[in-house]
Amino acid sequence: MAYEVTATRRRPQRFENLVGQEFVAQTMENSINAGRIAHAYLFSGPRGCGKTSTARILAKALNCAKGPTASPCGECQACKEITAGSSLDVIEIDGASNNSVDNVRQIKDEVLFPPNSCRYKVYIIDEVHMLSTSAFNALLKTIEEPPPYVVFIFATTELQKVPMTIKSRCQQFNFRLVPVEKVKEQLAQAAQELGIKADDEALYWIARESGGSMRDSYTLFDQVAAFSGDEMTYVKIRDKLGLVGVDRLNELFGLCVAGKQGEALTKLDEYMQNGVSVEQLISNCADYLRSLLLIKSGVTKEALLGHNVAAFSQEVLDAWSSVQVERAIDIFMKLYRDIRYSLNTRYEMELAVSRLTWLREYVSPAEVKKALDGIKPLLAKSAASQPSAAGTVMAQGGTGGGIGWTPPFHDGGAEPPVNNSANESVQEPQAVPEAPAAAELQPVPQADREDTAPAATSQPQPAPEAPAAPPVQLDPEELFQAMIREFSATDGLLSAALSEAVAHRIDGGKLEVTVASPFAMMQLKSRAADVTGWLSSKSGRGFSFDVQMEEKKEEQKAEIKLPVQVEILRDTFKGSVLGM
Repeated sequence: MAYEVTATRRRPQRFENLVGQEFVAQTMENSINAGRIAHAYLFSGPRGCGKTSTARILAKALNCAKGPTASPCGECQACKEITAGSSLDVIEIDGASNNSVDNVRQIKDEVLFPPNSCRYKVYIIDEVHMLSTSAFNALLKTIEEPPPYVVFIFATTELQKVPMTIKSRCQQFNFRLVPVEKVKEQLAQAAQELGIKADDEALYWIARESGGSMRDSYTLFDQVAAFSGDEMTYVKIRDKLGLVGVDRLNELFGLCVAGKQGEALTKLDEYMQNGVSVEQLISNCADYLRSLLLIKSGVTKEALLGHNVAAFSQEVLDAWSSVQVERAIDIFMKLYRDIRYSLNTRYEMELAVSRLTWLREYVSPAEVKKALDGIKPLLAKSAASQPSAAGTVMAQGGTGGGIGWTPPFHDGGAEPPVNNSANESVQEPQAVPEAPAAAELQPVPQADREDTAPAATSQPQPAPEAPAAPPVQLDPEELFQAMIREFSATDGLLSAALSEAVAHRIDGGKLEVTVASPFAMMQLKSRAADVTGWLSSKSGRGFSFDVQMEEKKEEQKAEIKLPVQVEILRDTFKGSVLGM
């Protein structure tokens, strides 16, 4: 007897033999039992999932001597001829090679003649999406109103290419990929029929490689059976097909998590010398890492992992976090896409393995944010409980308000941008100015002037014993800080420019501001009307506004002691502290 491949030998002959297509089988059986037979069917789905087999079963069910019946006998003349493909009334047409209008016209002429010996004349058109547009249009009227003894069955793997006018005239059935467990069960039965002893790991590998297609799984099963002999094991599959098994991948990734770069590259070379291709190794590594990610996510289903959970290295599982495993998968996914344009695929693979040796140091952006969020309360607490020279300089450099300055963004206003537009805007950290250095901005004694308000200084001053009453009882310092706070909610740039003032003075109806940045000076001069308008509205008098640049002075930079928490943060991220 001639050899018959497993896919042909195990082709389903009854609806109940369809694997993974229970919905289609049950619907067909119910329709036939109720006598509700449509004139056109459209079967769609992936390759090798049973579309053509279902079409043949339906043809037998309609033409069986005992039917129409949902369970064809398989023994009558009609059933035997349909199974053998020799029936004159069941015509199978390849849509890819018979896609012209002339082929469709031939079908239109043939349907006028009743069936030769069967009850129904059945046309099975495979890969129907390959028909031309003209052929589809010529077929429309025929499939809409065919003779009562004609049934059309269309099969396609690309449903989106079938015109809507065809779909609307057919009953549509979507075939699905077969689950791995069911494929494995069918392979075990096939091995038992052939007298082959097959272990579960080998069958699971074949089932997973088939991608849910029964025909692909049977084809691969025949190939493995050809070199396995009477016993089919995963070890034989690994050695003969050039795979890298889980045990070998445990060794390779164990060296990677230990940071042993040289040994990992040597182990990679050993696999290459054994004839493993770069493409196959990348695929095996990606599958291995995917399984690690599933295990770390709590998935232990053997059908998904392809192996028992105990087969994977616990050392690798403990060493890498889920984020790091995702990063490793991403490395191999990109590597597979890039090797087609690579100078040398082996170099690319070695580079990927080298990157895995320092993967334990990889920190995701989310983890960096979490670390910063965790250290914020520490820094805030330290700054509040341990005011230092650094804090004083920061406060003075930011607003000129001295100790006790209130942050201008307490109400969620827009933060000022960092100015990098001019060389002068990047200043060296300045030391705390001594009191005489700002003498020109000190308030004039009350005895030497009349009708003036006390001026604000960079340091808190004791209140005079008998101050002259201003036109409106508003403290100048509070007035200036209130202006900054209010503009922070509505105009971030103006608020930032006012905050950069190194000194300010309110004298009667005049505001004098000294700034160190040309950008801040430009901003304040261009927005002078807004500043004077706000002051006038709050004080009830007219105001003028004058902006001056700070005179540059060569001073010895003060030694600033940073808080311990700031030093830790600086050293951890290898950065530097600005604005001190």
